[in-house]
Amino acid sequence: MADAEAAEKPKKKSDLGIRTLSAVVMLAIAIGAFAAGGWWLKGFIYLVALGTFAELVRMVLRGGYGATGTAAWLLFGAVYTGSAAYFLTTGDPVLVLLVVAVVVTVDVSAYFSGRLFGKKKIAPSISPSKTWAGLFGAMIMASLLMGWLGYLAFAVSAGKTPEPQSFSIWPILAFALGGAIMAVLAQAGDFLESWLKRRAGMKDSSNLIPGHGGFFDRTDGLIPVSIALGILANVQLT
Repeated sequence: MADAEAAEKPKKKSDLGIRTLSAVVMLAIAIGAFAAGGWWLKGFIYLVALGTFAELVRMVLRGGYGATGTAAWLLFGAVYTGSAAYFLTTGDPVLVLLVVAVVVTVDVSAYFSGRLFGKKKIAPSISPSKTWAGLFGAMIMASLLMGWLGYLAFAVSAGKTPEPQSFSIWPILAFALGGAIMAVLAQAGDFLESWLKRRAGMKDSSNLIPGHGGFFDRTDGLIPVSIALGILANVQLT
């Protein structure tokens, strides 16, 4: 009887095709905006930030925080998304590439290390798929990426490949440590959005991007990393 009912139950249709198509379109738009540069890139960033904030507002209004809590969350959301947009549009375009590279590295390495070694969940009531193994894997890979970039920065500043006697390991270690911190921040941004969605009773931040949810579902890790790297870039410049 159970087998018959299972056979009659329609199978869930895979959304891989629409997800892939949406990803290709999003990637093409992002690359086009970056290649065009100037106000095209800034406009793209502001549009994504505005869409993210609108979705955050929707989740907050559905979260039942009360008048004071709602006002506090809306203020936080405006500063949170606005700061990321500010740093990305006022800094060097390389900052945009760096943010994307770090977050993609974190997402991919967290997924695979979590799938291979993940057993203990970090906070299953908020995000059931996040594991400690995934986080540690992301921290390691982000550290390697940033350490390598630190070496390149050191080499460029020296004008050539550094000689062994002039090479300093400390800038590399500083970059690597920064990579680990960026991984934690990216995962924290993911948890923040997951918590807001659960509080609002929503699966996705919206359905604007077929197969991917909304803007916030795509930018949850990008925002805190953008803010952190933007602050570091400005501190270094000053």
